[in-house]
Amino acid sequence: MRLIVFDCDGTLVDSQAGIVACAQAAFTAEGLAPPPAEAVRRIVGLSLVEAMVELMAAPDPVIGARLAEQYKAAFLEHRRHPEFDEPLFPGTRELLDALLARDLVLGVATGKAMRGLRLVLELHGLERYFTTLQTADLHPSKPHPAMLRAAMAETGICADATMLIGDTTFDILMARAAGTLPVGVSWGNHPAHELTAAGAVAVLDRFDELHALLFERAPT
Repeated sequence: MRLIVFDCDGTLVDSQAGIVACAQAAFTAEGLAPPPAEAVRRIVGLSLVEAMVELMAAPDPVIGARLAEQYKAAFLEHRRHPEFDEPLFPGTRELLDALLARDLVLGVATGKAMRGLRLVLELHGLERYFTTLQTADLHPSKPHPAMLRAAMAETGICADATMLIGDTTFDILMARAAGTLPVGVSWGNHPAHELTAAGAVAVLDRFDELHALLFERAPT
């Protein structure tokens, strides 16, 4: 492997509580019954409008677009709260340091918009780690492979040498569609057995387990 592409929410950053709260606030603002937390967790990774439409009892793209705007407003308010916290998952920074030390190229492919991703990277001081950033406002929503194809084109690295690490079936299906190696994590929004069923070659319980996987698959 030469290029390692990470999902953001649920993989690098524990943003689940904020996503649930903002999605529920968006529905309330539109006069709709807020979706349960489990339903919101199921759509993490999709682009925002698609996610809102998916959560609706009667899907409507026009209302979905309004819900997306309400979500953005709720998120901006959420970030201003003194108790705002979207921590990195344990071992994230240590893993990124170790991968850079091995001269691997790192990227992100996320359902966030670029503005939201850059805010997260700035918050945690992660900007220097990633060579390629691919977001849902620039590409079709996962599981379409456009984000991974763009990351590979930008870095000049082929699919056979690219790994995608994510927490949802959307990530795994995207990786498979792009011809890259799909790896799941067990601490995110979709359960491990669903990631395996979607085609993940491995599901990590800790980030440090990635070293063994990379070593096992390293060329001789």
